[in-house]
Amino acid sequence: MTSTVPSPSGTQPITRVPRTGLPARAVVVGDPGRAERVAALLADAKEVSYHREYRTFTGDWHGTPVVVSSHGVGAPGALLLFQELAAAGVRTFVRLGTAGAIRAGIRDGDLVIADAAVRDDGVSPQLIPAEYPAFAAPEAVIALQRAARAADAPYHRGVVWTRAAFQPGFLPLPGEAYARAGVAAIEMELSALYVFASTHGLTAGGALVVDGANADELVDDEAPLSSGGYDPDRDVVAAGVDRGARVALDALRLLVPAQGTERAQRP
Repeated sequence: MTSTVPSPSGTQPITRVPRTGLPARAVVVGDPGRAERVAALLADAKEVSYHREYRTFTGDWHGTPVVVSSHGVGAPGALLLFQELAAAGVRTFVRLGTAGAIRAGIRDGDLVIADAAVRDDGVSPQLIPAEYPAFAAPEAVIALQRAARAADAPYHRGVVWTRAAFQPGFLPLPGEAYARAGVAAIEMELSALYVFASTHGLTAGGALVVDGANADELVDDEAPLSSGGYDPDRDVVAAGVDRGARVALDALRLLVPAQGTERAQRP
């Protein structure tokens, strides 16, 4: 893997990704280390930028040029990456993230393919009224499902809850109602991606690797500011991330025939 980090004058202002010329397909992840791990699967992988939490690579996945980029924790910062990647040429996004399981029967290391997301992300209500839905592109969901089946990766489909706060504070939260409604998992960025993509004529999907239970259930009553029993650094989670990376990349490759037919942005 090589590094071709450009000078700031030729880059986007926040993430330092190139201003133009990126491939049209991207896998986006939270952790810069995970971006490197996914990029290591690519042929001719090159690191093109690394600034703050934003680390970006380009490469080739079985004949498909792709971007792999990290956005850090939380939807406001992630949205900046999505915007600047789109400005540089990305038209299809797959978020490969981690999530806490809410729905019964979802095990650590399983994938959750998100049809839609609850918009509790802390940023999208400042972009468009809350009544606007956060939904995946149907073709992205189908591609992720096909790729998961081909990889024999255990997966579940459903709605996920994107929440800005990792742990609860003093306000009552609707988690119990969402659990009764069958919401599959909780994470922190996906609804912002879905709203951004659908309002800009782009294609987006999300596959989340389960790394534990809902964080609310892991808070230590005697030390409420700690992360309690949350431990994402386990072999079962690492194996799920490795499977998920290949599923996300394969889904992008399956979406290539649709290039040029993305939904047009309304004026």
